[in-house]
Amino acid sequence: MITLTTSGDAVSDVSVHAVWLAQDDPKKNTAVLASKRGNLKLHKRINTLPKRGIILEPLCGKVFGPEDHALIINGGSLVGLDCSWAHIEESVAQVMRRTRLQPRMLPLLLAANPVNWGKPGRLTTAEALATVLYLIGRVKQARDVLGAFRWGERFFELNKEPLDAYARAETSAELVELQFEFFDIDRPEETSS
Repeated sequence: MITLTTSGDAVSDVSVHAVWLAQDDPKKNTAVLASKRGNLKLHKRINTLPKRGIILEPLCGKVFGPEDHALIINGGSLVGLDCSWAHIEESVAQVMRRTRLQPRMLPLLLAANPVNWGKPGRLTTAEALATVLYLIGRVKQARDVLGAFRWGERFFELNKEPLDAYARAETSAELVELQFEFFDIDRPEETSS
């Protein structure tokens, strides 16, 4: 699908996927609901995932930053790992053993979903995928991914300032540093060489 930017330039939509590990109620699952609307392709088996792109998983330690944009914009796929937060460690291990996709985590944002409302970093799969789309300038596609949810637009309202700042960051280091301006979190201890 082709989308027009605000300047009138045509850009193609990003190929968006989610691997669903069936750890929660499919009637409430954001990846399942977004796939039913045609906003992403749902995979029940890891071996059917795309071979090139980024997979969002919150334990990898490397934040999705400006250096990663080209991979997605130039035809790489964006994949969300859809699992229960209660089983995150074993789920990440299970999936990452079987894919060559580049793992990335997200910068800190507030969840707008009803289960984790207002909790920093506790995003649903749809919120996570929409975040990356927003950061690479695919704002309409990001809004489409969250369009199935009553709280979808609230996610963008709740996180407007950090999302816009993260999208303007020129490096991953700058993006990581920006988190401290928006959230009251401790900085990692500096290690001396």
